[in-house]
Amino acid sequence: MTYESFRNLLTEKELKITPQRVAVLEALSNLNNHPTADNIIAFIRKHHPNIASGTIYKTLETFVEKGIVKKVKTEKDVMRYDSILDNHHHLYSSDTEHIEDYYDEELDRMIEKYFEKKKIPNFSVEDIKVQIIGKFKNKQNKK
Repeated sequence: MTYESFRNLLTEKELKITPQRVAVLEALSNLNNHPTADNIIAFIRKHHPNIASGTIYKTLETFVEKGIVKKVKTEKDVMRYDSILDNHHHLYSSDTEHIEDYYDEELDRMIEKYFEKKKIPNFSVEDIKVQIIGKFKNKQNKK
């Protein structure tokens, strides 16, 4: 993403454009594999050493509230962030903690139909996210 796209996103979400918010968006854009807050802080510190960790945490929470990023919790209760907002699931490697996005429209339809049939009283499905835990066979490519 470019600086202009960061500005447009913040404007669209009715957020003030600040260097701190742009720095967090830049980090999310550059870091792969669903970074932790610590990964994001480390990236930002290289380029903007004066941005406080508390500001980064607060910015991430604001981004979650505004729908710019989603939280992804790992099997070890580590909170990570996902800036890909389209409907997808996660393949989580229990040995390397690598998270890979997984798209499967057939799985989505199957789960949606399942919940339509169940007709759970006083509950409506808004979103479905599946996290599948396993191990990748070729570990060196997934670290």
